[in-house]
Amino acid sequence: MAWPSGTRRIGCSQAQKRRYSPGVQRVFPYISAMVNNGSLSYDHERDGRPTELGGCTAIVRNLHYDTFLVIRYVKRHLTIMMDIDGKHEWRDCIEVPGVRLPRGYYFGTSSITGDLSDNHDVISLKLFELTVERTPEEEKLHRDVFLPSVDNMKLPQMTAPLPPLSGLALFLIVFFSLVFSVFAIVIGIILYNKWQDQSRKRFY
Repeated sequence: MAWPSGTRRIGCSQAQKRRYSPGVQRVFPYISAMVNNGSLSYDHERDGRPTELGGCTAIVRNLHYDTFLVIRYVKRHLTIMMDIDGKHEWRDCIEVPGVRLPRGYYFGTSSITGDLSDNHDVISLKLFELTVERTPEEEKLHRDVFLPSVDNMKLPQMTAPLPPLSGLALFLIVFFSLVFSVFAIVIGIILYNKWQDQSRKRFY
């Protein structure tokens, strides 16, 4: 991912913005990572700290060269590095083991502003598929991941989706649904015929 020279974080106008919490000082712009399945919300008041896996400061405003960010996910290991000094050298930012991400998801970018405004331009986004050798056990574990999660970290409000139905269960559901529908139609026809017979008797 390439970032242009200029501003990098939405909602901050100072070159370096400091925020304080008990015993912790953070300098912005700041890169952070979180795992979410759509049921969590980013806490803007606390800069996402309740769900943050890790982060680092990235002073990237008003530079005269492009800055770069690389996100690498291999065997449940999430690594984020950045090149923001114009020296074509990668610096470690975030490294989190035990990250479980399911297949079938997408990459995207978005933005949001608060009381302050800022510019954020994404020049390019390049994706590469890494060739990784897995044992049969690792491949099975990778396929069985249905919900984003992190080992040894309890994420609030995470609800697991229902497991997919097996072929037999789906067949039985369809079969009994059809049987119930036919039964309901037959009962309806019988009741309708009885109602017609009673109507004819009233006329005679």
